[in-house]
Amino acid sequence: MRRTLGSAAGIALIFIGATPATPADSAALAATADSAPPSPQCLGLDLAACPSPFDAVLPLAKDMLSWTPAQRVVGFRNTYRLYQGDVFRARAGSPQVLPAAPYRLPPVRYRMDGKHWDLAAYRRRQAVTGMLILKNGRIAYEFYGSGNGERTLWTSRSVAKSVVSILVGMAIKEGLIGSVEDPIVRYLPELRGTGWDGVSLRQLLQHTSGVAWNENYADPDSDFARLTRCEAGSDPYACVWNLVRSVSRNPNVQPGEVWSYNTGGAWLVGRVLEQATGMPLAHYLETRLWIPFGMERDGVWEALLPGRIDMGGHGFNASLRDWGRFALFVADGGRLPTGESLLPADWLQQSTNWTLAKHSVTPATPAGQYGYQWWYGGIDPRRGTAAARRVAAESLWAEGIYGQAIAIDPAEHLVLVQWSTWDHAETPASLYDEQALFFAAVAQALHGVDETPR
Repeated sequence: MRRTLGSAAGIALIFIGATPATPADSAALAATADSAPPSPQCLGLDLAACPSPFDAVLPLAKDMLSWTPAQRVVGFRNTYRLYQGDVFRARAGSPQVLPAAPYRLPPVRYRMDGKHWDLAAYRRRQAVTGMLILKNGRIAYEFYGSGNGERTLWTSRSVAKSVVSILVGMAIKEGLIGSVEDPIVRYLPELRGTGWDGVSLRQLLQHTSGVAWNENYADPDSDFARLTRCEAGSDPYACVWNLVRSVSRNPNVQPGEVWSYNTGGAWLVGRVLEQATGMPLAHYLETRLWIPFGMERDGVWEALLPGRIDMGGHGFNASLRDWGRFALFVADGGRLPTGESLLPADWLQQSTNWTLAKHSVTPATPAGQYGYQWWYGGIDPRRGTAAARRVAAESLWAEGIYGQAIAIDPAEHLVLVQWSTWDHAETPASLYDEQALFFAAVAQALHGVDETPR
């Protein structure tokens, strides 16, 4: 398999007036849309506006890895209700404008496995429920499916890892974190004497800690599945902490030698950031980026201890356009609309200096596939084209299971945001190749487009 991804696990706390679903309910879940009144339950979230749809019946979060397709649609757009959460607020009344492009998106066509496909086929094959394409900061294409809309808060799964990576860079720029070479026990001394002792922040970001962790989403006994059950329990922080702290190092493996995707380690990246800044991820995001950039809507980050500790491995929930605004911030090198830079000058270069540790190098990713919680969008050589390889070489990806993605091509000033509900967490692997081929086709279709207003 080309990649191994992580996800936002659920929590079985339907604490805002929702009713847990039974198997008999699943067929009706996707049709509930705005059937539930937004008040008083939605107002209890303390959000500036009620997200929509506000579905009446929700699937059990503890079963997230085995939801039906209908449950997945509803669960993903209501994950912020299944978690304890910390709100990150937008600046009231003055969002950063995303103007419409003065043209229609040209036809997007790509070839895969000997067949030609277009945009409509791509949406169908990828089970797309939301898509945003930005070219030079303008909306070239926007799509909502399955009842989603501008007010929907969709869950990120592991796209959140890339958000946390950017926040770490901002904390380094502020001097709150010394450097990526710092041992993580400097910020988390309670990990001394555990399998994490001796691991640097760089190695934690690159998932080369050497710590044993089973991320298999199809294995109910994997560490990730256990993490999911922890988050669904009555004391999620204590359960997650005990799980992550107890794992041991792989025999004869030193930090930095082997790449192995690890959501437990990604949670510790968030904990390092929280310890260094003295605030949960949601508050740091809100004060440093969400408000200064001019995001449009409030979002919610899953909290293990509300107001104190958030889930750094996943748990970011926001609107489609705000996902896009975050991607624009990254595409512009970490600058606010005012021009102020929030990242170290070489942070994105560091972040995409793909690790060459064992297992990161594959035929599709000969220069490595993973950086500071960002992915290289490599393609199976049997499917790759010269154009796709060129776009891959200049792009970076944030990815989460079931097809969540942000793709950024800074050279083309191009951003793609995708929400999806794949049938399986990360298979078949060809779905990732298809994403990369589609993004390359979008880049080709929009390259040199005439942006003169008409």
